[in-house]
Amino acid sequence: MTGANIYGLKGRFISLALVALVLIITFQWAWKKNPFARAYLSAQQWYNMPSAGLPAEAPDNALGAADRIKGQAKSSSSVKVVQTKGKLNNDSAVPIHFVQAESPQMQYNQNVSRKEVCNYAKGRWIADSRRPLYSGFGCKQWLSTMWACRVTQRPDFSYERFRWQPQNCDMPEFDRFAFLRKMQDKTIAFIGDSLGRQQFQSLMCMVSGGKPSPEVKNIGYEYGLVKRRGATRPDGWAYRFPKTNTTILYYWSSTLCDLQPLNTSDPRTNVAMHLDRPPDFMTRFLHRFDVLILNTGHHWNTGKLNANRWVIYVDGKPNEDEKLSQMENAKNFTVFSIVKWLNSQMPSHPRLKAFFRTISPRHFFNGDWNTGGSCDNNIPLSSGSEVVKEGSMDLTIDSALKGMKIKILDITAISQLRDEAHISRYSTRGILNASDCLHWCLPGIPDTWNELLVAQI
Repeated sequence: MTGANIYGLKGRFISLALVALVLIITFQWAWKKNPFARAYLSAQQWYNMPSAGLPAEAPDNALGAADRIKGQAKSSSSVKVVQTKGKLNNDSAVPIHFVQAESPQMQYNQNVSRKEVCNYAKGRWIADSRRPLYSGFGCKQWLSTMWACRVTQRPDFSYERFRWQPQNCDMPEFDRFAFLRKMQDKTIAFIGDSLGRQQFQSLMCMVSGGKPSPEVKNIGYEYGLVKRRGATRPDGWAYRFPKTNTTILYYWSSTLCDLQPLNTSDPRTNVAMHLDRPPDFMTRFLHRFDVLILNTGHHWNTGKLNANRWVIYVDGKPNEDEKLSQMENAKNFTVFSIVKWLNSQMPSHPRLKAFFRTISPRHFFNGDWNTGGSCDNNIPLSSGSEVVKEGSMDLTIDSALKGMKIKILDITAISQLRDEAHISRYSTRGILNASDCLHWCLPGIPDTWNELLVAQI
């Protein structure tokens, strides 16, 4: 009986061992098939990987998937990886077209991060059937009729169907709601000539979607921007989007000089044009600005000087330097003076982001604006679609901003390629044998200037 019990116990032990073995094998098989187990093993393998063995491209689930622009096809050009050498000094000016931009693709090598360098001033124009960003018929609340080419006799509008593709990166598609949220409780100020006014009107159309916006408040009175008796228009406009408390304004200052009448009681008095002083408007309201965009250029000629009865002043007295009597030298002197002044104010206004937009190119052929010059080309990009040259075409502004905290908004070269996008001979003013090859149709090229601005604010 004792032997039988022993053999019985052995049999049950062997049976239990076999059952346990089967359970272990089944459990291991189920574990390997379980997605949670695989995820756990993948994480273990990823985090325990030695640094020397990091892959050149990290997987999307580790670094995050690339941002995708809704409905926008990817560029056919590949994104090149460049290694950043050294750090950008925040205390010195960095050309805006070399600002570091987050790239969907990153490479890691021994824990050193490599990011793409987004060069906004280099790249190419690409056809985009989803353009324009707003209707040239619909944006009547902000857009001057003389610049709304859709309401003129112009028959072609192919110039509206292009977007700018910067080098090495995708420029984010403009989202007016996201922009207003980002600009909540902020003020954006354009100060400059009529091209600055075009950029201001363009941004108003973009932010409103080109649709009537009765909720937007005219607050020009807060800045003294009211139409004076006898004036054709006020010196500027200021509007506030109430939901986000975002203000966008424009002030007309074609030369960025402080202009002071020599005899306030005489409506035909000469006007002191202080080359070394910023406009009084800018000095009074600079503390209210969060983003400031300056421009000047096309009013620096003797015709404008004489017509406006401007008298050049330096150091508070009439100019005695013959070199500054030449308009090009006077303009350069002013640009350097205003940049130096504004840069000196930046430490006192730490939230201010200041930009100086480069000059907008003219495209008069076979003459000038008053000698039969025209710009009748209506074939987009007939002189090329790509900007490959390093550096800005506007040497004055480029030089003035070196070492400054003010950034360059470089639009000259990219606009140079778009001679078909001007008002041309379809001006609503109906001037015989005259073409406007200086201002742009809207929607149009100034929209791209604003896209570049928004991408870099």
